[in-house]
Amino acid sequence: MRIWKQAISVELLTASSLNTAVSHLGIEFLEVGDDFIRARVPVDSRTIQPYGLLHGGVSVVLAETLGSCGAAYAAPLGHRTVGLDINANHLKGTTSGWVSGITRPVHIGRSTQVWAIELRNDAGELTCVSRITMAMLLPR
Repeated sequence: MRIWKQAISVELLTASSLNTAVSHLGIEFLEVGDDFIRARVPVDSRTIQPYGLLHGGVSVVLAETLGSCGAAYAAPLGHRTVGLDINANHLKGTTSGWVSGITRPVHIGRSTQVWAIELRNDAGELTCVSRITMAMLLPR
């Protein structure tokens, strides 16, 4: 079942992210399904920490980007969504290639939304699991 309350596409997500942390880190939106968004981040000089691994904070940026976008487009027109809480468990380091993420809703309510995000390396191995809670703000 399609959950989106607003028009959504890879092109719209990409356009809305120009000149933001998302574009500066090289995050690319890949796919929008009926109940998910998929994106990826490169493991390169912009995104690694001193040990050569994808920086954990960059994994959280990808997770928050996915969950926040999901919440925003699943909200009724005029509503705003803002993050309340995010957590991330880093399970496996990545030193090259891409890390891809997918988000799906756990709960879409009137006042809050909860989104689960899984990040995987090019081999399909789970590198990070995250969950974000978003507040739904009524139109002004």
